[in-house]
Amino acid sequence: MPVKRAKHHPALKKVGARLKELRLAKGVTQEALAHAADLERAYVSGVERGQFNVSVNALGRLADALRVPLRELFQF
Repeated sequence: MPVKRAKHHPALKKVGARLKELRLAKGVTQEALAHAADLERAYVSGVERGQFNVSVNALGRLADALRVPLRELFQF
């Protein structure tokens, strides 16, 4: 029997796209952002693509690393 993949909420893609938008506006690479947030680069990439149900903790660390308020990640 094939494995059924869980559907992700559309908000994950919106948050990921917003994260990428803010990161690019600041001229930061995924690798630099991941390092500053103490996360793996592959995880940051997945968050930007909306693939992970990212925790509030991780979002807070990413916002801090970008030096933006957490609410900025939800302004789409």
